[in-house]
Amino acid sequence: MSFAAADHPLKRGALARRFGCNIETIRYYENIALLAAPERTSGGHRVYSQGDQARLGFILRARELGFSVDELRSLLSLSDSRVYTCGEVLAVTERHLDDIGRKISDLRRLQRTLADMSARCAGGDVPECPIMDALVAAV
Repeated sequence: MSFAAADHPLKRGALARRFGCNIETIRYYENIALLAAPERTSGGHRVYSQGDQARLGFILRARELGFSVDELRSLLSLSDSRVYTCGEVLAVTERHLDDIGRKISDLRRLQRTLADMSARCAGGDVPECPIMDALVAAV
């Protein structure tokens, strides 16, 4: 999905449609101060500038890549300061990569455990089930 900003301000509903997200998602990012409260029209409608739109695109893309809110906050802080180094951005990214590696390891271990449990089960019509036995034994 492309997160390019429109060349004109957008109301929240149009912004949500443009970026393929929910209005609640935009509201959430405003509530946790990742996205600033936008300007309002004389009628009270929120309008999002090109800068607001670009920032939302950045947020959504980073979230697609699995960056946590805290990691995203760090990246946005660097960006907002306009005085950052590529090394600082790399450090945040490498920490994120380490987290992903740990999660992949955990998921592989989980996959092996479930595969072992499944291999012990004949899947028949009897109520005795080694999978259920293993789950109960874990309690």
